[in-house]
Amino acid sequence: MNGVILRWPVPIGTTINAQYYKKVLQDKLRPAIRKKRLVLLESGILFHHDNAHVHTARAVTDVLAGYKWELLEHPRYSPDLAPCDFHLFPKMKEHLRGQRFETEEDIIQATKVAIKNLDKCSYITAFKDWLQRIEKSANNGGCYVEKIRY
Repeated sequence: MNGVILRWPVPIGTTINAQYYKKVLQDKLRPAIRKKRLVLLESGILFHHDNAHVHTARAVTDVLAGYKWELLEHPRYSPDLAPCDFHLFPKMKEHLRGQRFETEEDIIQATKVAIKNLDKCSYITAFKDWLQRIEKSANNGGCYVEKIRY
């Protein structure tokens, strides 16, 4: 739990499809892991993303299978199980609240600072909460949904 490995802002007007996501995995995420956490590539990666069509498309699953990353199943219809949604984004919003931005670059820089300001404890808390939610979901046959408190 050493923080964010990749922060990749999607260019305005870009459609997120399987080909785009595959390219980000290949050209951005994997190189970032190699640069920042090489030991993960050697010891094995447990990878989690939701069930969006872009994540489950054949082109993407083939790439991930080639990487030999272990994929963590995401229960259907469980948006509250995404760590970024219930922990990272609310923390970022605290830092960004009340600010106005003139340009896209201003937004990118402000979010970069907001992410850097998160301490290691924030990540540990996020993933402990996430693991508890995954366990509750598993215990309820994947039918678990919890109201998110910000």
